Amino acid sequence: MTLRFVEVADRVHVLREPLLQVNVTLLVGDGAALLVDTLSTAGQAAELARAARAVTPYPWVLVNTHHHFDHCFGNATLAGDPPRPVYAHQLAAAALRDPDRLRREAHAEMRDEQPHLAGELLNTDVLAPTHPVGEREELDVGGRPVILRHLGRAHTAADLVVHIPDAEVLVAGDLVEQSGPPAFEDSYPLRWPEAVAELLRMTTSTTVVVPGHGDLVDHEFVHAQHGLLSDLAWRIRAGHAGGTPAERVAAEAPFGARPALIATRRGYAELNGEL
Repeated sequence: MTLRFVEVADRVHVLREPLLQVNVTLLVGDGAALLVDTLSTAGQAAELARAARAVTPYPWVLVNTHHHFDHCFGNATLAGDPPRPVYAHQLAAAALRDPDRLRREAHAEMRDEQPHLAGELLNTDVLAPTHPVGEREELDVGGRPVILRHLGRAHTAADLVVHIPDAEVLVAGDLVEQSGPPAFEDSYPLRWPEAVAELLRMTTSTTVVVPGHGDLVDHEFVHAQHGLLSDLAWRIRAGHAGGTPAERVAAEAPFGARPALIATRRGYAELNGEL
């Protein structure tokens, strides 16, 4: 399948990769561009580059919303040589400086579900970000302001959101999920609702929100997901205080028993001082 971008706001384009439903955002300014996330492999990234070149000839900089393979393993292909700037939260940048571990983890995650992809991931050249970001950084992309923000521990310890205020677009990464439940394996479920509450403060009724995976969403969708995350966090705290087994908490929690069990165990670990 040929990848292509669709314009969703003024010179803001979104491409959805079909295998894992990952969204990539392309912002075009005057003589410059920005790509948010780079997909999983060199092959996917090469297709992504062709799709981006069908939209703009301008040089781009890159942003990784976090360090999971499906959002950043295409860095080496898309950054070029010499590499263009790659921005990510400082903890994501640090994680990507240990590519062997990330490749092994990615392979293990995909081995049963997508064995062909899993094999490719083991041989992918991983490029660490060149520009670590702390809490906030502002970029100028061809005269267009872009704000990178870290809203706290949530999906990972190192999530960045990308705000494009002149187009009313907010790229949320995996802080918001549409095509499936949130992924809790590296998460901080007790803090995730606070990060999404801050995200909501950055949106209006007309903001286009680009989730990490799936269809574009809006303020109402994010508000509803915040409610579910808050409910989950409350149940985890109450279960921990009452000595309730994690399995029993998860059976009645939002997002389904399996994701909720992962979240509950992570939440219990945090409350025990283990995270």
